[in-house]
Amino acid sequence: MKFKANLILILFAGSFLISSCGQKSSDSNDSKSENQIEGEVKIDGSSTVYPITEAVAEEFRAEQPDIQVTVGVSGTGGGFKKFCRGEIDINDASRPIKDKEKTACSGENIDFVELTVAYDGLAVVINPENDWVDHFTVEELKKIWEPAAQGAITKWSQIRPEWPDEEFSLYGPGVASGTYDYFTEAIVGESGASRGDYTASEDDNVLVQGIAGDKNAIGFFGLAYFEENQDKLKLIAVKHEGEPVLPSLETVKSGEYAPLSRPIFIYINRGAADRPAVKAFVDFYLEVAPELVQDVGYIPLPNEEYQKEKSEFESFVQTAKQ
Repeated sequence: MKFKANLILILFAGSFLISSCGQKSSDSNDSKSENQIEGEVKIDGSSTVYPITEAVAEEFRAEQPDIQVTVGVSGTGGGFKKFCRGEIDINDASRPIKDKEKTACSGENIDFVELTVAYDGLAVVINPENDWVDHFTVEELKKIWEPAAQGAITKWSQIRPEWPDEEFSLYGPGVASGTYDYFTEAIVGESGASRGDYTASEDDNVLVQGIAGDKNAIGFFGLAYFEENQDKLKLIAVKHEGEPVLPSLETVKSGEYAPLSRPIFIYINRGAADRPAVKAFVDFYLEVAPELVQDVGYIPLPNEEYQKEKSEFESFVQTAKQ
């Protein structure tokens, strides 16, 4: 009888422990499920903003593995086409939205908010074997890139007489790129106005490879892509007013590197912002941006500016729910 009583006590204690552990496991799972969200976030747009957004997405996936985040690169203009058709939730943009794009979004009843996420400088680069160019003036860059230069300005010696009497070759972003729009506006004086006889690509890595393999190349793209490939390229200073200035985190942030410094953005669809997955991603983006932006070679906003963007997004979300 004593053995039987002890056995009953052992079985009871074991049952209690299993039940208790099961309860703790259940509580843990419940706690975990409260913090985890399911869903998807579709992003496309600027190749310039892509490294920031992809870095944020990588960190976000680790915290929210049940949210599928996809980040495409079709250029700012290509991204806005998808955005204004309602095909994506967020558009990465290296320039502000154009009036015709606003009209396209309005026609599809798509409202949005613009958030500034960083600052960037445009890098003017040449091949490392080029030993004659020390800087370009804004006027020289205009002479090279303006529409009237096509077929007329083709040799280095036409830029400066002391430079070689050899033909240069040009590399730059495609016409759907916000970087292309910004560069042409800042240098030529009109957005989208450029000579057409250059090697164009929406993929900045293609431009890097082209310039790296061409002694007579001149090209431009976001500063972060030079930082990633500085062993293959030569960065050139730009003279606007005063002495020539090289782009860097310091000269872009101070505004000294003019006129090729700019803010870059993300645009969020109002309908998408109401979804928990998208809201969680944007909240996370603005939270980690100050650190990640600099990690990938861009210039973060002042902390108070990020707080302002957070408040603007929160107001936008609250309005979307009404």
